[in-house]
Amino acid sequence: MNALEFIVAGMLAAATPFLLAALGEMVAERAGVLNLGVEGLMALGAVIAFIVVYHGGGHLLGFVAAGLASTALSLVFAVIALGFRANQVAVGLAIGILGQGLSALFGKSYESLTVKGLPKLSLPWLSDIPVIGGLFVEDVVVWLSLAATVAIWAIFAYTKTGLVVRAVGENPKAAHALGYPVIAVRFAAVAFGGALAGFAGAYAAVVYTPLWADGMIAGRGWIAIALVVFGTWLASRIFLGACLFGAVSLASLAAQTTGLDVSSQLLSSLPYLVTIVVLGIISSNRRLLKLNGVASLGEPFEQ
Repeated sequence: MNALEFIVAGMLAAATPFLLAALGEMVAERAGVLNLGVEGLMALGAVIAFIVVYHGGGHLLGFVAAGLASTALSLVFAVIALGFRANQVAVGLAIGILGQGLSALFGKSYESLTVKGLPKLSLPWLSDIPVIGGLFVEDVVVWLSLAATVAIWAIFAYTKTGLVVRAVGENPKAAHALGYPVIAVRFAAVAFGGALAGFAGAYAAVVYTPLWADGMIAGRGWIAIALVVFGTWLASRIFLGACLFGAVSLASLAAQTTGLDVSSQLLSSLPYLVTIVVLGIISSNRRLLKLNGVASLGEPFEQ
């Protein structure tokens, strides 16, 4: 397998933690809530899933437990930020730090231990295509993540539920005047985002790299938040952005294995450098941000 085949074959799996966390954050932001605690939510989900799977609970139970744990922590954020109308940026940062601290505490005795990952499922004929065939050999979580992307896109594009969430994010006072429960919708959106962040962490810990190491999320949560802006709050563009960052992270690994005379630290920082560059380019397009942005993002709602 050459470098290109390696990147293509692993791109979707590498993109999955970014994609799941970013989709969850997108839903929360579409409802007008900025949750910067995604990194901590992913870390907590990762350690909970690993502990469950390590003790024989199975991957399904591990993902469920991770989703519940991260949802519970995201609801703590919701109670403080929405119930008490505290600053969302400050609360999100605090929740992120708390989640990372809890993951380090719970995972201390599991450091460097491993679990068994999930088998790959291939699509007949498509997996035999030269160069790109590896795209069609993925584990079940990757396939479900692709389905979730399509489902979330369809909900926002074609359903009343998506319209209500968008209305709450764009003009909460008008949505409230029409009889929609703004705070309840925002609570639900934050909980959904927390669950997906937990799933993203679980995938990183028990499928993609089936071992536990403190700090293994390694900034994926921050990149996921950046992906929401990169994708201008649209599921389809977030998917493309996640694939880009997945490919970039694998490209840095491929470059290291080829013996390229470049600092390994520089190659490892490549995904973060790309994040900064892409955000700079997107942010310069004011028209695009205004067209798809969320008018009341981060603003408290008072009835």
